[in-house]
Amino acid sequence: MTALSAVDVFVSTEWLADQLDNPEVIAVDASWYMPQQGRNPAAEFVASHIAGAVFFDIDKVADPATGLPHMLPLPEKFAEAVGALGISEDMTVVIYDEAGLMSAPRAWWTFRAMGAKDVRILSGGGPKWRAEGRPLASGPPSRPARSFTTSFNPDLFVGFDVVNQRRNDGLTTIVDARPADRFLGQVPEPRPGLRGGHIPGSLNVPVGQLTEQGRMKPAEELRALFADRGIDTASPIITSCGSGITAATLALALVLAGAEKIAIYDGSWADWGSRPDAAIDQEPRVVDFTVD
Repeated sequence: MTALSAVDVFVSTEWLADQLDNPEVIAVDASWYMPQQGRNPAAEFVASHIAGAVFFDIDKVADPATGLPHMLPLPEKFAEAVGALGISEDMTVVIYDEAGLMSAPRAWWTFRAMGAKDVRILSGGGPKWRAEGRPLASGPPSRPARSFTTSFNPDLFVGFDVVNQRRNDGLTTIVDARPADRFLGQVPEPRPGLRGGHIPGSLNVPVGQLTEQGRMKPAEELRALFADRGIDTASPIITSCGSGITAATLALALVLAGAEKIAIYDGSWADWGSRPDAAIDQEPRVVDFTVD
């Protein structure tokens, strides 16, 4: 994987506004919320969205066979779904969400895994676009269907067996994006039936420490944060969270910090915490620092 800079990942609201009439540029609303928030992102999209945008439903463009929420779909199912939205692999795809930067990275990572050649994230997302008074629309989108040819990269997502094997290989660092109290099993998980704690040997970088006012922190701050937590960005890294959403935000932050060997644990704690045979720890990992 080639290292990406913030310039490679993000586009500004000004840039997108200038491209609204470009048929080869498409804005994609990938808003998603925790079930207990009681919000319906699909209905909110119909009520109001960036002009010309389409809605990517993270819960529906998924593999229903796993029994886990919003798992990565099969490439052919992804191609069918996004082609119907009017997206081809050659277009410039600009992902955003209405929280600023919450679920957009999950869609960004998914599009990249499926072979989209130019996929970006809107800096500041829907809130910045709205605050600037830029064009909005309502109702369902009406864009002609396109053909999306996938080129799947299996290295960007991993499952339980790979995580369970690599957590003991002495090379891979597993980093969990959940809040510290959930990581330590001090509060119940929001999804019923899950045990509390974390994957043994994993480190914790809560996703809230990566962003500020709906935007990713500067790369130098991210590098300092990861170094402080004992994370070697040159080593293989697997990111995890509650169900694979904020693990993508963590993966994005690692990319901006210079990491290149990153995979997302697709099932994350929704998978690991539901398995009676999965080892669980509730103590923080002590990181040994060597001063050169």
